[in-house]
Amino acid sequence: MIARALTFLWICLSSAVSAQGFAGLGTDADGYALPSAQTALTFPTDHLSHPDFRIEWWYLTANLQGADGREYGVQWTLFRSALAPETGSGWQTPQIWMGHAALTSARTHRFAQKLARGGIGQAGVTAAPFDAFIDDWQMQSQATTGDPLDALILRARGDDFAYDLNMRAQGDLVLQGDQGFSLKSPTGEASYYYSQPFYQVSGTLTLPDGDIAVTGQAWLDHEWSSQPLNEDQDGWDWLSLHFEDGSKMMGFGLRSGSGAHFTSATWVTPVGETTAYGDGALALEPLETARVAGRDLPVRWRVTLPARGIDIVTEPLNPQSWMGTGFPYWEGPIRFSGTHSGSGYLEMTGYD
Repeated sequence: MIARALTFLWICLSSAVSAQGFAGLGTDADGYALPSAQTALTFPTDHLSHPDFRIEWWYLTANLQGADGREYGVQWTLFRSALAPETGSGWQTPQIWMGHAALTSARTHRFAQKLARGGIGQAGVTAAPFDAFIDDWQMQSQATTGDPLDALILRARGDDFAYDLNMRAQGDLVLQGDQGFSLKSPTGEASYYYSQPFYQVSGTLTLPDGDIAVTGQAWLDHEWSSQPLNEDQDGWDWLSLHFEDGSKMMGFGLRSGSGAHFTSATWVTPVGETTAYGDGALALEPLETARVAGRDLPVRWRVTLPARGIDIVTEPLNPQSWMGTGFPYWEGPIRFSGTHSGSGYLEMTGYD
């Protein structure tokens, strides 16, 4: 009976997440809170969850080098989604949680998913210390002073992989868009969005062949909204880039039904000074596709930001970095070269 009840819960949660998916992010948000450009983000409070908004995620990606001489990528994501704007407690809460974890190399892409109902202690985000978790997957603060995100441990485990990483921020938080208010369309859909792109990482990957010591750099995003897409938008192409001189760049393009991109970018200097670029400043041009999970995906891109003299081409570490989860998408580590070089991550959603 218990097993049957748990199976039923899993099916319900999976169906709810899949039904909402990426297209659901463009549906009406009646009853939910909406972002406002007049609201300033406040830390550490805004590191926590915002249940009056419909959708939220804490998203960490890491580009790593192993003691075995190979490159690796790690993803850790905690999603929160509200099925209704009403409040509740325990099993009555409308909040559902989903975790995604992945470990990518040039030869393999391993991933896992967890689903949980909010309000029963199985998943959530807590303060003092900051801890974002779902079951035994954990992103927990180790900071004793300063911002709680200045020092983190990151843990996750799938059937055939695990990782245990320590992260130390070497710079300040970055507010995306207009002081954290990030426009997503010409008609004003938006999110609250900030990042910590300055992590230095060390730790251990566990694979079927054994443990591998790794070092590298990581990028954390926290974003929340209730209707971040216009109803005509069906997905996005997003990049986080670490330049060899220590600069950083975030850029995304949201695709409309016509295939056109609404773009946004943020340039971050090595000392944390930021410049935001609105629609049209960034250009994303697909150069090469690969057959991935039964569909053709643009895994190689030309990325230009003329205002910064950026003209680069990205290359995936593993073109088959497909997340076959409740709502599927492509997510994997990349290298880039051209006017500048470095590493980063690419995410592509809405390619059905």
